[in-house]
Amino acid sequence: MGVPTNSVKPATKGWSGTGGLVRVGTLLPMVDLLVEFGVNPAELVAAEGVDSTIFDNPDNQIPLTLHNRLVARAVERSGCPHLGLLVGQRDGLHSIGLAGLLVRYSPDVETALRSFVRYLHTHVRGARTALTVNGHIATWTWEIYQPGVEAVDQVSDGALAMMANILRELCGQDCKPIEVRFAHREPAHLQPFRMHFRTTLQFNAEEYAMRFAATWLQQPVAQSDPAVRHVLQKEIDAIAARHAADFAEQVRSVLRTALLTGNARADQLAALFSMHSSTLARRLKAYGVGFRELVDECRYDVAREMLANSALDVSHIAAMLDYADASAFTRAFKRWSGSTPARWRSQRAA
Repeated sequence: MGVPTNSVKPATKGWSGTGGLVRVGTLLPMVDLLVEFGVNPAELVAAEGVDSTIFDNPDNQIPLTLHNRLVARAVERSGCPHLGLLVGQRDGLHSIGLAGLLVRYSPDVETALRSFVRYLHTHVRGARTALTVNGHIATWTWEIYQPGVEAVDQVSDGALAMMANILRELCGQDCKPIEVRFAHREPAHLQPFRMHFRTTLQFNAEEYAMRFAATWLQQPVAQSDPAVRHVLQKEIDAIAARHAADFAEQVRSVLRTALLTGNARADQLAALFSMHSSTLARRLKAYGVGFRELVDECRYDVAREMLANSALDVSHIAAMLDYADASAFTRAFKRWSGSTPARWRSQRAA
């Protein structure tokens, strides 16, 4: 039987339980991979103040900050630069608990993927996906919106690998994306990525995303079962109600996308929640945070991620973040970090 989530021992490393949470089920393949690489998983997690029995129950939850730190340490200890991809290759619908079952018993692929998007927060809080259709192309995006977490590139590579597996589970092994996009620089070894995705790979992109033919969305799901899905729907709706995000987290969850698409003004964000900008400000104030503070937090986090993981130049990043020019972005980044973007990037690389 599983153990309660409080088997995590926070004392030694001072990690916080606030912010996003993630089921440990997605880390189980990483535990197996560490053994294959000759690394003792129990020692690795103990160094972060975690009791390894947390993995006895895949429904146990840990903070997203800790989850990503464990991935970062696993990459370091294993010496494998694409460990996140390997973890994701072993993940699929079985890794996301009840939400995975709801997806599996959906009537068609579009219903299945929209259920995945809607209920991902029951599996992980601090990250989101979205599904959009433009003509004949469907785009399935992934992003981590919680600020200040490590290993965004590794975890996002794993998420895309899992999403490709889910698409194949629903549509069959012949289904493959048209293109997969990565918001980090091109890795030195491309073969593992080519072997898994079997399609065009774009690096230094503005988002983590998978594009595929929209016709796949109409395909029936082989395991569709309306009666089972009805039961699962009631269960997961009850879970979703218990895990409803606070309003500040809801704003964070859409802010990154809004920022990168030029829709991050207060009135634009307020419209997404069907309210006036003054109501948006008042509701955020109730959570002890201001709208401008959230925007700056998001800008700083995206800026650091792009500087650390991509080869995009400073002027390109400035434009992505809606600054008038690179000098305005440089002044803002120096105010946040005490360093210029170029110096921060070179120190990070060193």
